[in-house]
Formats: sequence, structure tokens, C-alpha cells
Amino acid sequence: MEEENLISISALQHLAYCPRQFALIHLEQAWEENRFTAEGRLLHRVVDAGTGETRHDLHIARGVHLICHTLGLVGKADVVEFHRAESGCTLPGRKGFWRPCPVEYKRGRSKQADWDRIQLCAQALALEEQFDLVIEEGALFYGKQRRRERVVIDDPLREQTRQLARQAHALLEEAVLPPPEPGAKCSHCSLEAVCLPRRQNAQAYLDRMLAP
Repeated sequence: MEEENLISISALQHLAYCPRQFALIHLEQAWEENRFTAEGRLLHRVVDAGTGETRHDLHIARGVHLICHTLGLVGKADVVEFHRAESGCTLPGRKGFWRPCPVEYKRGRSKQADWDRIQLCAQALALEEQFDLVIEEGALFYGKQRRRERVVIDDPLREQTRQLARQAHALLEEAVLPPPEPGAKCSHCSLEAVCLPRRQNAQAYLDRMLAP
């Protein structure tokens, strides 16, 4: 797939959360900052500012660029931990074999829904394609709880991720904005005012949309 047709890995998290949010961001290029997005941006800035390091049998790489031609995805992993192993990939300037483990940083708390796990799985699939190996697990680090959640990259999660990748490409090709699906999660979305303008004063909404 041509690089200009690749979709951001993070877009799968948006699509899993809400198809309309996905389309507003990736089809109509809409974006609004709120407390949640600002906290997330700050957390990722801190992570990206770090440098790689090696600790005995562990090498930590930060801000790793990823590409998955099979699913048409491109993105960046916050952290990829390479653990020394009996088999796996090789790393420049380091002896032996290593097994990669993607680690994604999130500002909030662990969720029952798979939104974040899908994004992590997409990173794992990209690493598998790049290093020609199988990744069995990754991790999510939640800033609010200050703890890491182990995520098994199993077959159901892989299939869910692949289906969402196909759906994402189809939605962008159709170029049709899905209808709103109002619910509790809307209050956490930075695009609530854009997506559901009827919830705010009509004149304020018109001023916002017509502003230069």
C-alpha cells in the first residue's frame, strides 16, 4: 500500500471508541483540545523526551516509528522494550537475540472496553511485520493509576484489530460522516461541541463555526 494511503495506528482507537469521532478527526480534520487531550499530550511529550537505554537484559527504545503494510497502518510506539531471549530479532550494536514488547502510555485509567488494547495490538502487528516474529504480549501504562496492565496479544484481539483496520479504510474511502451516537462517553470527548452542537447555545455554535 502506498504511504499516502496509510492510516494512523491511533485512528483505530478513535474508531473503536466512536466511528463518528474517528470520521471527524481523520475525515474532516476536526480537533478540539480539552483537559483529557491536554493531559494525554503532556504525558506523551514526557515519554518522547526520554532517550533509549540498556539495562542488563533489557533495552528500552522510545518514540519508535512503526509501519504495517498488511493493514495499511503507520504510527509510533511510545516505548518498545526489547528483552534478551534465546531467539528473536537482532539489534544494531548489541549481541544476541531480543524480543520486542510494545508499551503504550495512557493518561487515565484501565478500561473494560478494548479501545486501548486495540491500539496496542496494532503496534504489535506492525512490529511483527517489521521484525518477522510473533509478539505474544504488550503493556498499557495508565498515568492516573501509575500502574502497568499486561495485555495478551491473542487471536480474538488480533482479529478485532484487523477488522477495525479494514473498517477504517472503508470509512475513509466512503467519505461519509457517521451519525452521532449520544451516550455517556460523549462527556469525555473533546469533540462533543462539534459533534453535538445542539447541546450548546445556537448562537455560540454559529460564532464558533464561522470564526475566521
